[in-house]
Amino acid sequence: MAAAAALEAVAPLGALWGLVQDFVMGQQEGPADQVAADVKAGSYTVLQVVEALGSSLENPEPRTRARGIQLLSQVLLQCHSLLLEKEVVHLILFYENRLKDHHLVIPSVLQGLRALSLCVALPPGLAVSVLKAIFQEVHVQSLMQVDRHTVYNIITNFMRTREEELKGLGADFTFGFIQVMDGEKDPRNLLVAFRIVHDLISRDYSLGPFVEELFEVTSCYFPIDFTPPPNDPHGIQREDLILSLRAVLASTPRFAEFLLPLLIEKVDSEILSAKLDSLQTMNACCAVYGQKELKDFLPGLWASIRREVFQTASERVEAEGLAALHSLTACLSRSVLRAGAEDLLDSFLTNILQDCRHHLCEPDMKLVWPSAKLLQAAAGASARACEYITSSVLPLLLEQFHKHSQSNQRRTILEMILGFLKLQQKWSYEDKDEKPLGGFKDQLCSLVFMALTDTSTQLQLVGIRALTVLGAQPDLLSSADLELAVGHLYRLSFLEDDSQSCRMAALEASGALATLYPLAFSNHLVPKLAEELHQGGSDLTSGDRPSKCSRCLRCLQALSAVSTHPSIVKETLPLLLQHLRQVNKGNVVTGSSEIIAVCQSLQQVAEKCQQDLESCWYFHETAVPCLLALAVQASMPEKEPSISRKVLLEDEVLGAIVSVIGAATTHLSPELAAQSVSRIVPLFLDGNTSFLPENSFPSRFQPFQDGSWGQRRLVALLMAFVCSLPRNVEIPQLDQLMRELLELSCCHSCPFSSTAAAKCFAGLLNKHPAGQQLDEFLQLAVDTVEAGLGSGPSRHQAFTLLLWVTKALVLRYHPLSSCLTARLMDLLSDPELGPEAADGFSLLMSDCTDVLTRAGHAEVRIMFRQRFFTDNVPALVQGFHAASQDVKPNFLKGLSHVLHRLPKPVLLPELPTLLSLLLEALSCSDSVVQLSTLSCLQPLLLEAPQVMSLHVDMLITKFLNLSSSPSMAVRIAALQCMHALTRLPTPVVLPYKPQVIRALAKPLDDKKRLVRKEAVSARGEWFLLGSPGS
Repeated sequence: MAAAAALEAVAPLGALWGLVQDFVMGQQEGPADQVAADVKAGSYTVLQVVEALGSSLENPEPRTRARGIQLLSQVLLQCHSLLLEKEVVHLILFYENRLKDHHLVIPSVLQGLRALSLCVALPPGLAVSVLKAIFQEVHVQSLMQVDRHTVYNIITNFMRTREEELKGLGADFTFGFIQVMDGEKDPRNLLVAFRIVHDLISRDYSLGPFVEELFEVTSCYFPIDFTPPPNDPHGIQREDLILSLRAVLASTPRFAEFLLPLLIEKVDSEILSAKLDSLQTMNACCAVYGQKELKDFLPGLWASIRREVFQTASERVEAEGLAALHSLTACLSRSVLRAGAEDLLDSFLTNILQDCRHHLCEPDMKLVWPSAKLLQAAAGASARACEYITSSVLPLLLEQFHKHSQSNQRRTILEMILGFLKLQQKWSYEDKDEKPLGGFKDQLCSLVFMALTDTSTQLQLVGIRALTVLGAQPDLLSSADLELAVGHLYRLSFLEDDSQSCRMAALEASGALATLYPLAFSNHLVPKLAEELHQGGSDLTSGDRPSKCSRCLRCLQALSAVSTHPSIVKETLPLLLQHLRQVNKGNVVTGSSEIIAVCQSLQQVAEKCQQDLESCWYFHETAVPCLLALAVQASMPEKEPSISRKVLLEDEVLGAIVSVIGAATTHLSPELAAQSVSRIVPLFLDGNTSFLPENSFPSRFQPFQDGSWGQRRLVALLMAFVCSLPRNVEIPQLDQLMRELLELSCCHSCPFSSTAAAKCFAGLLNKHPAGQQLDEFLQLAVDTVEAGLGSGPSRHQAFTLLLWVTKALVLRYHPLSSCLTARLMDLLSDPELGPEAADGFSLLMSDCTDVLTRAGHAEVRIMFRQRFFTDNVPALVQGFHAASQDVKPNFLKGLSHVLHRLPKPVLLPELPTLLSLLLEALSCSDSVVQLSTLSCLQPLLLEAPQVMSLHVDMLITKFLNLSSSPSMAVRIAALQCMHALTRLPTPVVLPYKPQVIRALAKPLDDKKRLVRKEAVSARGEWFLLGSPGS
């Protein structure tokens, strides 16, 4: 029994000895992993591995010893967590001793020490012992890159787990690391080394007398000049090294006396990257420096920054210079001064003013803007700096404005003033007397009003911006100033078309200031606009109708622009609605454009009210009943037909009203929405008009029950309302409503009404929760569609219903959507409905504006387009191949629409299989297919050049043919694709250069300017193809 047990114990040791021999003498790598696996499995211990390696570790041949230690180190790297404290002590003593061995052995020894540095069971004091041994025995920079990296890893591991022990070494640890790092060149190692230096500083290790040495050993890499090799597997970028080194250099004020002279030297160099890196590093240093560190270097820093901003040809250098000046000023502003110490901020700002202030007196000279930017960069750093500079510069600029009479000079000066005014908004002043602008208020207002009355549009634009900024300063403008400002904005809002930019700026400023000063606008602007609107409406019968309409339109725009405060909305909304009634009741023939203009203004007001729950409900409760009442009135039969009232029933006008009702409904709270839906749905189902204003109609309103042509059209307004409600709002009489909508959707006598009913039905389906009722509605819809598609006059209406129901289900990932999409694909082969079915794929993939929108609370799942593509494009491709020749264009058109709307990252992997179909689509005679396909191909030429290069001959032929298309849009898209072809690999396209240049001469004479422009751009790129630097 004892003999058997002894044999069992000897057997695995024999196997271990064999693995060791295979690794050491046989130079095989696999046994190391096997030994490590056996140790982890408990087959033998690390001690037994050492015993098995005995002869190898003592072999007089260095390479043999190195292989033996390498095996042990690889085992330890995988099994270090199993080691006991006693084993760790012996192993570390062994490895430390081996650091004195032959240089061939050292790499394997370092790997073992790296494994031991990860041990949890490492006794106190051994980390210090290991590092001392490395510092004393190993000349690190003579090692290979991977071995130097191992040393940095050992140091990093110990700093993470044995910080207090290492700090006990004091400055010796810092000095030892300096010796290790000195001369390092590999970027992989530098990233680790920079991190170690940053940790040394940030974790308060003792630097002792070696601050300058530590700075020197890191700053020698500044600025980083590293270009990663092509196909670098390590992925180290120049920016990674720059940021790591910057974190070191800017980590302690103790580097300041060495770093700042270096930064000044590099900023003054001729190398752009060095300038940028130095200015960005200066910016970072200011976050940790104080006045003490900056004091001796401020003149040099200011001189370098000033020179770069004054003289540089690079916008990036200028921007970084201004950012550095801002940080310097902020640093000086926040420093806490000792009693009696010099305040460097005042002297620094005085120097800046001395060097820049006089340039502000020369608005035509090139240094005026660099000087203004420097002053503004400093002023924006702190409230103290802002007050100091503003109080000095503003009087000068105000004086210069009056001194110069030319509009362009005044514009320059006012733009500089505007820059300083904007800076005031950053700082709050509790005491009114402290505000720097307080003493200049009258002069500033006078100057701004002068600008607003100037003949120069550009000066007026700057004046409007300045007025907005002045108004944003609390308690700065008096009531008299506000009245004058409102008067100027009123006048500017009615400028002629050649000053449209100024007029639009005035409207924007009115909206911004009305939020801050609602009373002033209510008292001084709204009454003027009301009077103008009244006169404009009553004078439409006069001879000068176009001019009156133009003023009326601008008045509507002004009313909507100032409706930014709840109190103003309560005044402007009744005015707009009253004007709509007046236009609707007018005795003259009112154009639809005038009613649409009122509706657009109402929509803008509704959108402004969406952020305030009270205003939103006020608008909804006031505007929606009024709009419904006017529409219902217009739909009623009349003894004496009124052309003006029937304008309300036109498609474009109803579309405008739909937008107003939608915007007024989407942001309602569920409680208020439920209150509104309880009145509006019965209006359409039961004819209950009791909640409408002026509700004495000559007959009942029954859009679903034998309603007239006009009444049925108003279902679009019901659609706008119910399809914008929050999903959790219960709709009364839903079952009856859905059946009525379904019936109306197949009414062939009024396509507008049937389409509106189909969209409304689809919108409600999309939001309806899953369950039996939804399944019943879907079954009804499918039965209605199939009955309508069979034959008869309602085929087009049934198809429209199918399309919208499919879209509603596709958006929410409903299982039935795949069946309905398959039915839609079947219709691509239909002789009558095929082209419509192809266009339907565009609707399925695009975003709508009135129904099935996220804003209207529809259920729109993310990536529905990607899912639709994955589920249906294979069937489309298969259908194309199986289809007869006369319907193939329908499949191509549908496919083109799907691909055009698909995100390009999804399309790129599928491109090789679909490209042949896309190229065939370019031969289709339908311009819509051509345009959609070209729009799809153009970005692919830029993003998938390798795949597209395989078909370059056909692409060039097709694009050149389409550059003569009858459609201007197709010609432009084809030329843009010709331009994009130049981004393919030059050897691929260069042989076609002469042919293309000749062919592109023809579109240079195209009758359309936009086509000629694209032809010039494309031909120019082809001319440059293959030239040096292209």
